[in-house]
Amino acid sequence: MANDADFTDPIATAMTEVQDLVRYCDDLLEAARFTDYAPNGLQVEGERPIQRLVSGVTACAALIEAAIAEQADAILVHHGWFWKNENPCLTGIKGRRARTLLRAGASLIAYHLPLDAHPELGNNATLGRRLDFIDTEPTALANGLVWVGRLTEPMTPAAFAEHVSQRLARPAQRVGRENGVIERVAWCTGGGQSYLEQAADLDIDAFLSGELSERTTHQARELDLCYLAAGHHATERYGIQALGEHLAKRFGLWHHFVEIDNPA
Repeated sequence: MANDADFTDPIATAMTEVQDLVRYCDDLLEAARFTDYAPNGLQVEGERPIQRLVSGVTACAALIEAAIAEQADAILVHHGWFWKNENPCLTGIKGRRARTLLRAGASLIAYHLPLDAHPELGNNATLGRRLDFIDTEPTALANGLVWVGRLTEPMTPAAFAEHVSQRLARPAQRVGRENGVIERVAWCTGGGQSYLEQAADLDIDAFLSGELSERTTHQARELDLCYLAAGHHATERYGIQALGEHLAKRFGLWHHFVEIDNPA
């Protein structure tokens, strides 16, 4: 599991203008092709170029404070701010987060669905590698957000759940199929449980995502599939780290991923 000691090169060798880095990310992640629930790219513009970059899953107060302690010039996240149907006013919790960030003069950069979908750095791609899936590829479902692959060797549903739990250092919740073997798997990180029924047409034995809705148990049972809820946060740790490390190497930046524990 990632922890707050993971970082790329403690000595930055270059500085990059915020807009240059964001333009690069927009192109790399093909951000324009997604209709998302929040704006992708630069959400808060800071006061200086980027030399020190902190990444994390969610732009919460704890991550902002950790980034300030690291003297970060920018914070790179998967879950940023300004979500659809949310009150847009910067009051309460949002106001406190914004004031802290603005006082520090740091930028906030966020990529949601574009990071889920990227074929190398994305959450689905990196989770598949983390779980040792083979023959992995995106499907046509949900604009490429649902992936398929195979296990290196067949497992029982219980053994598959244990494998995922160990690799993510978080207990995975299992519902649906109790017996037989798991060979072919589909997955969608985060809150992808709503794709279970569509994914059943992909000739799979199991579906993995982050969360478990009330209806998910019944769907898994009636479809005779093993469903694993492995944690929204836990399944989406790895894409933002991969993107941060890529940017650090590409632009010569100092990069540090900060793990803020979240059992959800």
